[in-house]
This record gives sequence, structure tokens and C-alpha cells, in this order.
Amino acid sequence: MITVFDDAQRAHDPQFFLSSGARFPCPEKPARIDALLGAVARMDLPVVPAPDAGLAPIEAVHPARYLTFLQTIHSRWSRIEGASPEVIPNIHPANRSDGYPLSTVGQAGFHQTDTSCPISAETWGAAYASAQTAIHAADLVQGGERAVYALCRPPGHHAFAELAGGFCYLNNSAIAAQRLRAAGRRVAVLDVDLHHGNGTQGIFYDRADVLTVSLHAHPERFYPFFWGYPAEYGAGEGEGANLNLCLERKTGDEGFLAALDRGLERIASWGAETLVLALGLDAFIGDPFAGLAVTTPGFHRIGKAVRALGLPTVIVQEGGYLCPELGDNLEAVLTGFA
Repeated sequence: MITVFDDAQRAHDPQFFLSSGARFPCPEKPARIDALLGAVARMDLPVVPAPDAGLAPIEAVHPARYLTFLQTIHSRWSRIEGASPEVIPNIHPANRSDGYPLSTVGQAGFHQTDTSCPISAETWGAAYASAQTAIHAADLVQGGERAVYALCRPPGHHAFAELAGGFCYLNNSAIAAQRLRAAGRRVAVLDVDLHHGNGTQGIFYDRADVLTVSLHAHPERFYPFFWGYPAEYGAGEGEGANLNLCLERKTGDEGFLAALDRGLERIASWGAETLVLALGLDAFIGDPFAGLAVTTPGFHRIGKAVRALGLPTVIVQEGGYLCPELGDNLEAVLTGFA
């Protein structure tokens, strides 16, 4: 299995993380890369860089206004007297159909859903490299590879078309899925992250041509709180093309795999030709977010179950935070594809 990785992703090093009103060091750190690359090295997988495919594949998912915001907001923010080192919103609209401000502070509130997506001078370059990684992985699968691992960081599945949030800026999984759609593939996105893939759901919610399936801790009491409920089936032409499988806190291997079976059945019956696996490793029992209780052998079983679909698969790295077993969990999933 080929791994795609761009070292430019290391430059993004967010410092700010607000949780329950308290400030903590941000858990989405560059050191995640080393843990994941360690697993890739142990498996002796080839690692290739991502060529620059330009903005067009990203613009197929994210509007120009939002991309301009991501590219320019930090320099604009830095000109405000007394501004924080990172762009962090302090005001939000009631909804995104309200007016679009010219103010730097107002635009930050418009485009950033929460305080867990701080923007530094290095954020755009790293997010762009992360997206290019997913794009190249999709191209390799389109070119005939059975499965390709895209080591994407920062992650992407909480990013809507015009909204950053939850450590995410560009939606790598959605960009990969759209790239495959543009090549004529019938695509399903399967998200196995601890947290609901709300941005991915939002991007495709009214479309019938991409199926989105997410397994995650129930959002009633867990991030992202406002999305990811079982009654969200899609809208308009997309009605029936979204499936949310909510899990109770501390669900372990058996409960997770039972829900996964339901998701895989839906993907098979829908007739998907290609799969984007949004791979979160934060469902692990020892992950710092402590939401679910999947074990390392459980991740191997997840990989095997997904592989049994028999679909060409782009594996896009999403969550999974620093703990001693992070690399072991990636290795467990990827060996399930062997």
C-alpha cells in the first residue's frame, strides 16, 4: 500500500484549545505525524510526496470566498492592535444566511465555527498540503491502486464548504470524494472517527451522487453536538444518501463492529464503486478524548471488515491523538487491508 505524505503539513502548530471554558494545549500537534509515520515505516510501506494539483480540486468543494479567507486572514488579523497570535473567533452570526461582514473579526466569526481551529501564519500552507495529499491518493486509486493511505494533517472532516472547525480547515475526505466523482466514480464516504463527520455530511447533504456514512459517539453529549443525529438522512435530491450510526459513550469493539456492519451493508446496497475511508483513530480506548473504547485488535478487525467490501479505497487520516498506541492502531487498520 502506498502512503502519500507532504512534510509541509508539519508547519501548522496550533497552540490554543478551549474546552469547557478552560484553555489547554491543542492536541492536534505535528507530533501526530511522527507516530503515524512510525507505523508506516514499521510496515515498510513506500511513501510518496503529493504533486501540486493546484486549487481547482479544492475549489470543487470550497468556495473562493472561503479560500481567500484562509489564505489572508492571519495577515489581516495581525494588523489589529492587541490581536492574539492566532486567529480565534469571539463572535458568531445566528446563521450563515446573515450578512457577510468586511471586518476581519466578523469574517473570523463567520468562517470559524468554534475555538478549536486557530489560524496561524502557517495554517494555510499546511492545510493546502494536506488537501493535496488526499487529492494525490484519490488519483492513485483512480489510476488502479487497490488502497492508498493519505497521511493528512491537519484533518478535515469537520470543515464544511465555508466553515473551519474542530481542528479542520479543508475537508480532505470530501475533496478526495469529489475528485473521484469528477472521474465518474460512484463514491461512498465512510467515517469511523470518534466524532461525527459533520463537515463531510454538510457538503454532500443535498446530493444524491455521494453516500455519506458516519459512526461516532452520540452528539447529544459529545462534539460536534449539533450534527450527527440518526434522523439526518439527507435533504432534497440527497434524501436517503446520509446515514448516521450513533454509539453510546464507551462502546467497545463488538458494539462498534456491529454498527460498522450496518454501515458496510448500506454502502454495498447503494452500489458504491469506490470508497473514501475517513480514518479517525480517536475511537481508541486510550485516546485523550476518551469517548469510545475500541482496542488495537478492534482496529485490525475494522480494517478487515472494510477491506472485505472489495472496493478501491482512499484512506484519509482524520483524528487520533497522541497516546503510546497511536501508531499501533494505524498499523492494525492498515494490516487489515493486507
